[in-house]
Parts: sequence; C-alpha cells; structure tokens
Amino acid sequence: MSVQGGAVTVDQYLAAGLVDELRLHIVPFTLGAGTRLFDGVTALRLEQVESRAATAVTHVKCRVRP
Repeated sequence: MSVQGGAVTVDQYLAAGLVDELRLHIVPFTLGAGTRLFDGVTALRLEQVESRAATAVTHVKCRVRP
C-alpha cells in the first residue's frame, strides 16, 4: 500500500503506526507558512536506507523501526 500526501496526512499515518517505509522528496522551497512534518508524532526510530541528491531535490528513503 502506498500513501501520498502532505505533512498532515503523513503525520496521521505515522501516529497510527501504519508506516513501515518513508520516502521523502525534499525541496528547499516554502509556499506560505508551510506545514511541519513529524509535528505531533511521538518519537520515531528511522533508519536511513538510501539518499540521492538531484539539482533541486533530495530523495531520502527510511525504514520506520518499532
């Protein structure tokens, strides 16, 4: 199963413990105030599996550990 969405959607799935792998595509650009990822989510153990930088984006893949 794949879930796509913004920070609010991702935070809800993380808080519910329904995520086993997280793929982030980080672009250093903010529209308006932005929304914080991991806001209101209890402590997570993330293991970085892969990262790849491109011209305007960094792709990061992490496993969520229990």
